[in-house]
Amino acid sequence: MMNVSSISSVSRSPGRVPTDTLGKGSSVAYAARDPELETLVREIISRVADKWTMLVIETLHEHGCLRFTRLGELVGDISQKVLTKTVRQMEADGLVSRTVYPVVPPKVEYQLTPLGLSLGAAFCGVWIWAEEHQSAINQSRAAFLARHSAL
Repeated sequence: MMNVSSISSVSRSPGRVPTDTLGKGSSVAYAARDPELETLVREIISRVADKWTMLVIETLHEHGCLRFTRLGELVGDISQKVLTKTVRQMEADGLVSRTVYPVVPPKVEYQLTPLGLSLGAAFCGVWIWAEEHQSAINQSRAAFLARHSAL
């Protein structure tokens, strides 16, 4: 799990207006006044909502610079095709850097950029939330299965 000593609260910027607030004054949803920004946010959410992107970020955060094959081994249960697609998109978005060494066999290494590290820190809150609520989620899932398996 990623360790971040502090998670900063969402700040209010001039281009965004809070539309919803959940507990302790934490703004969780914003209506974007800028359609380009809204499109970017939706694209980023769709990419990081992909489990492989988050697992690659976590793996690179924990292990630093890794060769392609080792990255795949540490992520686990990912095909070479999916890993290739994932790291290419992450490179295009500026989340990872790719270094190719002119040797035989080819040597390619990946590491998080500062932008990738900052995204990992931003999503660390999801990991912390899941850890804090793991028991309640498991209880809810068990209760749901019990209700629906009896039907």
